[in-house]
Amino acid sequence: MAHVQVLGTGCARCAHLMKRAEEAVGQLNQEDSVEKVDDIVKILDFAPTALPALAIDGKVVFAGGLPSVAEISEALRNTSTREAQS
Repeated sequence: MAHVQVLGTGCARCAHLMKRAEEAVGQLNQEDSVEKVDDIVKILDFAPTALPALAIDGKVVFAGGLPSVAEISEALRNTSTREAQS
């Protein structure tokens, strides 16, 4: 189970990224969780290069753009594959 975090301060792009992340998680039918992080202090702990950003299990995987639902799904699948190998 992955923990997906959308990092952003509340702009329209952040809202779009949140919707895409929720859609990707829904399509995969996994028990992944999606959380919006808008506290700037918490965002800075992730050290993203740009906002909005998307983190999976505490690691930034996309920053400064709007990845597609397919790209987010692929990142989630890659995370799940790595967990299964551990």
